[in-house]
Amino acid sequence: MKEIVLSGIRATGNLHLGNYYGALRNFVRMQDDPAYDNMFFVADLHALTTNPDPEQLHANVKNILAEYLAAGLDPEKSTIFIQSDVPEVSELYLLLNMHVGIGELMRTASFKDKARKALGIKSDSDDIEKEIIGTDSNKRVNAGLLTYPTLMAVDILIQKAHKVPVGKDQEQHLELTRRFARRFNSFYGVELFPEPQNFNFGANAVKVPGLDGSGKMGKSEGNCIYLIDDEKTLRKKVMRAVTDEGPKTPNQPVSQSVENIFTLMDLACAPDVVKHYRDAYADCSIRYGDMKKQLAEDLLKITLPIRERILDIQNDDAYLARAVKIGAERARERAAATLAEAREIMGIRKFY
Repeated sequence: MKEIVLSGIRATGNLHLGNYYGALRNFVRMQDDPAYDNMFFVADLHALTTNPDPEQLHANVKNILAEYLAAGLDPEKSTIFIQSDVPEVSELYLLLNMHVGIGELMRTASFKDKARKALGIKSDSDDIEKEIIGTDSNKRVNAGLLTYPTLMAVDILIQKAHKVPVGKDQEQHLELTRRFARRFNSFYGVELFPEPQNFNFGANAVKVPGLDGSGKMGKSEGNCIYLIDDEKTLRKKVMRAVTDEGPKTPNQPVSQSVENIFTLMDLACAPDVVKHYRDAYADCSIRYGDMKKQLAEDLLKITLPIRERILDIQNDDAYLARAVKIGAERARERAAATLAEAREIMGIRKFY
């Protein structure tokens, strides 16, 4: 049997270079690998934790779907679907929550970070649970944010996925998924859910840095190059990328901000081009303006063809509808079978 590989991206904005190099390129390569049954979804239910504007949420789903397809995902080769098009996910989310503890959810690093941000808590104390419960402000942390790991687990377990590509920030959630699977199986004495493993496609994970000198490109950090960026926007972003005052002595260590530029060049530029600029840094002759112009040119060769396909697909509602309809049917078939098994195991049975 093929191993089931599943991944999803929240519908919170456009996809960027980090998504492309960190995931999408590998997804596209896997489509023709006979060892894998690939499933890729747009996570609109997960996006609800931030209470988005309904029209913007729908637009975000459409954008990410178009970007999936423009990057090369093929609905004939991979199962591509919208999370909410599989209502079985919501029911199993309810059922699995009966075996999940509030304490273990509140201890997850992502929940603590997002709760601090939502409530304006400055403390880094691990005792944040008391601060959340004891807050008397009008701000709140919604229950969906608390149970986010359960929903993520259900996305995986309902499809009985074996491999799930996640970044370092999601490893704790994947470990919780394995824990929930073991707990359910042990409690009922069954082997319903396999324990999924992280998957890096047989290669080292790619970490795409941001343009602001930070270590990671991300939507919330505002340091991204998006696949949909037009030529003028991309050039402007790259030229504004943080660097430093330049090397003062030969072969001095490269600063983090400049190393970020080199990392982006490693991804987009030819090896001899990267070597030229590394040598120039080493002998103190580097000109950051020229370096950034080169990076922008090479990035545009990658992103502009994808941008053109995105714009074409966004305007083809019939193609989008057909793609997700096919995907929803495939995803629901497997999800419905898993849900039926879970209901029977838990004693939720019909009398008619």
